Amino acid sequence: MYVLNRTESNRGGGTISATRRSAGTCGSRAHSDSGAGSVTGPVPEGAGEEDTVHHATARGTLHGMRRLFPVTDETAAPAPDGTPGEGTGREWTLAELAAAYAYPEPGAAGPVPYLRANMVSTLDGAAQHDGRSQPISSAADMRIFGTLRALADVVVVGAETVRQEGYRPARARAEFAASREAAGQAPAPAIAVVTAGLDLDFSLPLFTSPLVPTLILTGAAAAPDRVAAAEQAGARVVTAGDGIGVDPARAVAALAGLGHTRLLTEGGPRLLGQMVAAGVLDELCLTVSPMLTAGDAQRIAGGPAVTVPHRFALLSMLEEDGFLFTRYRRS
Repeated sequence: MYVLNRTESNRGGGTISATRRSAGTCGSRAHSDSGAGSVTGPVPEGAGEEDTVHHATARGTLHGMRRLFPVTDETAAPAPDGTPGEGTGREWTLAELAAAYAYPEPGAAGPVPYLRANMVSTLDGAAQHDGRSQPISSAADMRIFGTLRALADVVVVGAETVRQEGYRPARARAEFAASREAAGQAPAPAIAVVTAGLDLDFSLPLFTSPLVPTLILTGAAAAPDRVAAAEQAGARVVTAGDGIGVDPARAVAALAGLGHTRLLTEGGPRLLGQMVAAGVLDELCLTVSPMLTAGDAQRIAGGPAVTVPHRFALLSMLEEDGFLFTRYRRS
């Protein structure tokens, strides 16, 4: 992650249990790119500021992106104006990238909650290097990170992430204003903080001055004084568990009840692992970095194991400069 005017720190994983920990990012990225502008062009000055963390603008050479799956004769063929097809490496427009990661259209019964995760991993399964995910990321990965945020109703994040990174409210993006309005979305996604103990600094802008009120997901047994402090700061406290912790299924249902059906989680590994174990994860957007790190870095998901591995189906795969950007949906 790129941190402006301070040392680079680990992004916390967060947890939906009552146990606190201080693990690093492990695959979730506090990336600096907003998704604005050309998908593969230079990052304009000021457009690289990420929603929640202070970052410097990302710079780097971007290469042509191409679709590896699914590719048909139609997608591989040039357009009538001579533009190369998706199977050929070229610059993608922001609209094309957003379309490639669009949430499923609502069915006849109306919108239903759909939870996707966005993570990064090396070829040998490391979700970080030297405690950070930035060394295994890329400029295109950052742009996808920003695009996924711009498509979401709410970004679900662990409390440790907020504590370690000083999360700020999500910003409205001019490039996505029209599409969000057409979809009935707020100008920016809400941030939903998963926390058992509400051990948070409620004087942060995330709670005092968000464009969209910040949500606190906690259990019914949360300390009343901490709940009162959160509400006094302007946050909306949502009960999603009977005890001190949060139940993943109830958290998803509670968010959907507030009208947030396009859900995005950025980890970390314990939060994601508990979502996987609870069977509430619908989609994984996984960036496969063409790097080997060895060592003992964590995987993208931790916590309790599932009795039977959950099978996911490959939806799409993009490639740029050796990085694979995959989408897998629960079968």
